[in-house]
Amino acid sequence: MPFSRIETRRERPEHEIQALIEAVYQAQQEALKVPVDDRQIRYICYPPQHFHVPPDKTDNFTFVEILLFPGRSLAAKRTLYQGIVRRFGALGIAPTDVFIALQELPMDNFGIQGGQPASEVNLGFDVHV
Repeated sequence: MPFSRIETRRERPEHEIQALIEAVYQAQQEALKVPVDDRQIRYICYPPQHFHVPPDKTDNFTFVEILLFPGRSLAAKRTLYQGIVRRFGALGIAPTDVFIALQELPMDNFGIQGGQPASEVNLGFDVHV
């Protein structure tokens, strides 16, 4: 049940946007074993003047932020990072233009299923992968 956001400053056609969203989803399935159809992924494109790119990056610079429950192993996180970078590479984004940040929030900090803390709900999947 990760919530992901892809941020960029480069305009893309709709099919490329959908391909980036699918790339993050597939990487999450591979690495985090998220449930099928768990696609909480947003794509945001900022005007260039609202998104500074580090000097050593190109206009393809892409930031991926993922909010998730704690519990994933370092190996799973490595697999996630590499999966995103590999899939973005197939879409023409250089590995050096991809930055990924994970934020692991306590399960008490997610209100789900009608406003219940996630720590009190049977999620139906394991976060310890």
